[in-house]
Amino acid sequence: MDMERARLNMVEQQIRPWGVHDTRVLTLMGTLPREDFVPAAWRAQAFADMHIPLRDGAEALAAGQLMLPPRVQARMLQELRLDGHGKVLEIGAGSGFMAALLGRSAQRVISAELDAELAHHAQENLHRAGVMNVQVRTGDGMHIALAEGPFDAILLSGAVTQVPDALIDQLKPGGRLFALVGEAPIMRATLLLRDTGGATFTQPWDAEAPMLRGALAPENLVS
Repeated sequence: MDMERARLNMVEQQIRPWGVHDTRVLTLMGTLPREDFVPAAWRAQAFADMHIPLRDGAEALAAGQLMLPPRVQARMLQELRLDGHGKVLEIGAGSGFMAALLGRSAQRVISAELDAELAHHAQENLHRAGVMNVQVRTGDGMHIALAEGPFDAILLSGAVTQVPDALIDQLKPGGRLFALVGEAPIMRATLLLRDTGGATFTQPWDAEAPMLRGALAPENLVS
C-alpha cells in the first residue's frame, strides 16, 4: 500500500471537503504517520473515514475505545486554533494520534487516558513518532484537569452529555474548550471560549463519537 498516496487522498477527499482549510492542520494531517498509531490489524484502514477499534473489535466497541475518523480529528484541531504555544489538556488519549497533532500545535500537552494499557501504547506511539512534548497520564481526565490546570485549551476526544462548569473553570482567560456534546445519534460540536464574563459557546457542526468514561460519563453528570 502506498501510504503517502493514501494520506494525500485522505486530506484531499475527506478532510479538505469537510471544511478544514487551515494550512497548518492540512499539513499535519498530510505528514504525521497516522498508520503508526492504529493497531496492526487495522493499518490498511488507517486513512479510512471510519472509527477504528483500538483493541479487539467487540471489546473496543463495548468500551467506546475507538479512534475517531480523520476528518473529525482535523476539524477538532482546527476549532482550537492553536498557535504553537500554550498548555493543552486532552481527555481520552486513545491511540495517541490526536495528542500528537496537539503536540505539534502547542508547547506542552497532557493527555489523560483512563485505560492503563491504552495509555502505555499511546505514549509508545508518541515516542516512536518523535513527539516529545506530550505526556500521557493514566487516570480520570477530570481529576487530572483539576490537578494540572489551568490550561490554554482543553479537548475532549470523546462525547459527553454536558460540559461540567468545573472543567470550564480550568481554562485560562481566553482559553478554548472543544467537546462533542449530546447522545447518539445527535451530537453537536461545541466550542467554548472563556472570557472575564464567563464562557460563550458555539455549535458549528455535528459528528458522532463514543462517550467518555470516568467522571465525565453521563451517569456522573446528572445535576
